[in-house]
Amino acid sequence: MTVNSPHVPLSDPGAWLRRFRPAPDAAVQLVCFPHAGGAASYYMPVAAALAPRIDVIAVQYPGRQDRRHEPFVEDIGALADHIHAALATCTDRPMAFFGHSMGAVTAFEVAVRLERNHGTGPVQLFVSGRRAPRTRRQEAVHLRTDEGILAELRTLSGTNEQLLEDDELVRMIMPAIRADYRAIEGYRGSESDVVGCPLTVLVGTEDPQVTSDEARLWSSHTTGPFDYREFSGGHFYLTDHQEEINALLAERLLGAVS
Repeated sequence: MTVNSPHVPLSDPGAWLRRFRPAPDAAVQLVCFPHAGGAASYYMPVAAALAPRIDVIAVQYPGRQDRRHEPFVEDIGALADHIHAALATCTDRPMAFFGHSMGAVTAFEVAVRLERNHGTGPVQLFVSGRRAPRTRRQEAVHLRTDEGILAELRTLSGTNEQLLEDDELVRMIMPAIRADYRAIEGYRGSESDVVGCPLTVLVGTEDPQVTSDEARLWSSHTTGPFDYREFSGGHFYLTDHQEEINALLAERLLGAVS
């Protein structure tokens, strides 16, 4: 079943958010948005590294892990609408967003909705491994065979090769991966959408999904301070730079609320 409308109920709003290391006394919350095919558990190491100074909340998209029996959302706008609604339960403290790849534009779209509907949004937006919403590429990975999608995943090096050799596991996760690719490849961001918060872009220098020029165009999507950071590596450069990135997150977020 495919969902293209934000009005289709998708479980309780609480199903969208995960806290692996709850930090109720932290002064700021960091909401993390996974990549295509990813799940909330991808951010468990971030939660472990930043707690208890920062309360890390990971978004769980439907159609995977404990939400595997729920329908996919194959439209970024509809996905953002659902997450925006779920975050209404997290208004007790300032929040910031971090999104990687598909999660970057999803985080941006949620931030736009927060500012548009409530007059205030995240105190900081981090977008990783993704070109700016105003850029365009012709992509159709979601139309490939399963083998073609697996070849793309191997190119990006974000999935353990042993997992990709497990036929049963591949059959289990392939529908969610294909649905996410359909969502992100159908996304057409508005050039006029902007946020007012500081925006930090993080990219890998060898990422085939985004060039430096495409990443720097994020600067036109904020009226606040803009920062651009490069790291050695490909699309999942984060794996080799976890400590450095976690330190950057902590510095920026604790500074924003001090």
